[in-house]
Amino acid sequence: MNEHADIPDFGAIADGTTLIIQRLLPGPVDRVWKYLADGELRRKWLASGDMQLVPGAALELVWRNDDLSATGDHRPDGFPQEQRMQSHVISVDPMRLLTIAWGNGDVTFELRSVADKVLLVVTHRGLDNPDARTMIAAGWHAHLDILLPVISGLEAPSFWSNWTKLKSVYGSRLAQ
Repeated sequence: MNEHADIPDFGAIADGTTLIIQRLLPGPVDRVWKYLADGELRRKWLASGDMQLVPGAALELVWRNDDLSATGDHRPDGFPQEQRMQSHVISVDPMRLLTIAWGNGDVTFELRSVADKVLLVVTHRGLDNPDARTMIAAGWHAHLDILLPVISGLEAPSFWSNWTKLKSVYGSRLAQ
């Protein structure tokens, strides 16, 4: 849940193929930036992978969603224990903007200071397939639901059970 009334709890689709999802996180910006750029910190909420902050630099993201929650979490059938994606850095403006290639599209992480907090805007472009769009929207939402407690030093919620609920919610929300 977001603490700021202007920030929607759920992601929204813009132009039919772009997901935009926002979260207000505890600052400062440099701390949030580290959770995007540092593979070990990013592993705690999304995916590991060493990243050189240079446009064109290769990047391999490695997901182990089973490891994101302290409690035992049941992975849905059909999902591997580990998932890998070859990618590369598209653009970097340290402490403000990071864009990486993502399948047939790209993902931009934008950071903005809002008083003592940081607004993180995730924009995922190239989501042409409606079924994939629903799964990915639920995935970003579930991963961001883990980032907030992790960055705050708290225990993260169950990833897979949250993702399963969110997949159903986004299935309804994005069908409209």
